[in-house]
Amino acid sequence: MVLEFRDEGIYCPAGRFHIDPWRPVERALVTHGHADHSYPGHRRYLTSKAAGPVIRHRLGEVDLEGIEFGETRDINGVRVSFHPAGHVPGSAQIRVEHRGEVWVVSGDYKTTPDGLSEPFEPVRCHTFITECTFGLPVFDWRPEAELAAEINAWWRTNREAGRFSLIGAYSLGKAQRVLTMIDPSIGSILTHGAVENTNAVLRAQGITLPATILVTPEIDLKSHAGALIVAPPGALAQPWARRFGAASQAIASGWAALRGVRRRRAADRGFVVSDHADWKGLNAAIAETGATRIFTTHGYTSTFRQWLEEQGYDARIVETEYGDELLEADEGAA
Repeated sequence: MVLEFRDEGIYCPAGRFHIDPWRPVERALVTHGHADHSYPGHRRYLTSKAAGPVIRHRLGEVDLEGIEFGETRDINGVRVSFHPAGHVPGSAQIRVEHRGEVWVVSGDYKTTPDGLSEPFEPVRCHTFITECTFGLPVFDWRPEAELAAEINAWWRTNREAGRFSLIGAYSLGKAQRVLTMIDPSIGSILTHGAVENTNAVLRAQGITLPATILVTPEIDLKSHAGALIVAPPGALAQPWARRFGAASQAIASGWAALRGVRRRRAADRGFVVSDHADWKGLNAAIAETGATRIFTTHGYTSTFRQWLEEQGYDARIVETEYGDELLEADEGAA
């Protein structure tokens, strides 16, 4: 097999490298900057050029090399290339070819454009290792414009009632996606430090975001009455959020499609905003690869594998240590 599944992560024996390993290794090819895919401790990193700045921001001065999307690299006789995954800015699928056999590791991906991340690019292969975080038919995402209208209406209503609007969104990807959807004319936009630090990294790469104001102990909240505050989900339950008084709290997550999630997160509202593929997206992406063998990772792996088998695929499950939208670490949430 071109790739193997070891205790430290996905491994290419011929190329002597790992893909998104969760334990320290000699050489790691990394799909994107989320904490459950870009771990510290590897000796060398290879990632897309667009993902590199965020990974350096998270991990410090690591030995990291960036590669352009679509550029081919030979690693010990194995051809590798990175292709847009549409998950967050810089996120990639990794194509691995050895002796004419092609495998693709999806990382996390989203098939619908969001105006922020590089659009998903189908990659033909023989074997596809796919996430299936939302691998059930119940997960069916609404158009971006409808989500934006819903979030803006919530914020506008709160502002007119004299309340702050506090929305929980992961600091890399989700927070910036929310920022691209909101109407800045409604009021001030405030940010948690973890969100604003990531904003700065992405702005330096040329990504356009609306003007935001970092929340500091010295900030005069009276001058920003009715503002929208964007913070990591974990911050909503922290003392940090109490300064905003009786704010309306919301979460932006694909899991908001399920009953009970909003209640468990102590939020008033749940907006179904996901940076992962929904049921239709997963099925479409797999079909476009042309692959006949599919490995499913993190998510509804058993159900999705069974579905794929019924469709005629050679489907298998891979146990990994990757997370999902609610379990993913909230860096700087305190």
